[in-house]
Order: sequence, then structure tokens, then C-alpha cells
Amino acid sequence: MTNQDILENHPKPVFLGIGSNIGDRIANINNACYLLSSFCKIYKISNFYETNSWPNESYPKYLNIILKCWTNFQPYLLLKNIKNIEKKLGRKEKVKNSPRTCDIDIIDFKGQKYNKDNMKIPHPRLIDRNFVLFPLFEIEKDWKHPKNNISIDKLLENLDLKSLRSIKIF
Repeated sequence: MTNQDILENHPKPVFLGIGSNIGDRIANINNACYLLSSFCKIYKISNFYETNSWPNESYPKYLNIILKCWTNFQPYLLLKNIKNIEKKLGRKEKVKNSPRTCDIDIIDFKGQKYNKDNMKIPHPRLIDRNFVLFPLFEIEKDWKHPKNNISIDKLLENLDLKSLRSIKIF
């Protein structure tokens, strides 16, 4: 078996973003990782990154991570299980972008493009989100956007100054 054979048969990763801005944020995120591990093999987890809430900065600050994992679930089943975890950890369906105990987003699903059933992969707003790009760069420096093939370092360069200044490792 050649190196190329090994790379071609290697399972493609899934990248998930997990955030929390209510309650014990670290415990909420750690509990989400634990529950995800029942159907996702987790390879890497970024540091915690703290940012202001968006779009309402008067809400509590968010902690966010990105994890790199593998699952044999298809996107819809993965999303269904993610929504169950969010509910189990106390997420309530309220106003969009309101504070929450747990928010889990599918950032990238095995490099695929998916747009149906109210589900868009890769995450449609990931290129503007410092709390996605910084931790993603930390754990996967060679990552490229599945739709436009732009490298993660170029996406970081495109962030505005406010985004660059408003994030810190927790």
C-alpha cells in the first residue's frame, strides 16, 4: 500500500463548532463533547475562545471551541442528534441569536456541500466568524473552504480589525 492509497482511504473529518454563553460555559461545552463522543470519534479539540455576543453585545460573552471528529452519520442524522444534545443541555428555542447554554453548528461535513431541508453545509456564515476561524486554524492549519477552496489563513486575513481584536483565548 502506498502513501497515496492510505490518504485516499482515510475518512474525511467533520468540524463542529460548540458555544455557550449561559451558566457554566466550560461545563456546558465539555458536556456537549462528552455527549457527542457517543456517535463522533473526536480527534482534536481547540482551546476555548471568548468573544462578545453577536449581534447584541450586551448579552453575556460566548466561549467557543471547534472540534475535529469523524462520524458515520449522514448530515441530517448528525444534525438531529446535535439538536437533541442542545436540548438535553438546556437550550430553549427562543429568539434567534439569544443567549444559550449550548449551540452546536456543523461547520464542515467531510468537505461536502449540502443545501436542502433547511440545512446548509459548510456553515454559510463561517467566513465572517472569528470564533470559528481562529479555533479552526488552531487545529487544522491546512483547512480549505469546501465551496470556494479558500485557505483558512486567507479567510483569517479577510477578517476586519474589530473581529481580530475582539477574540481571546480563555
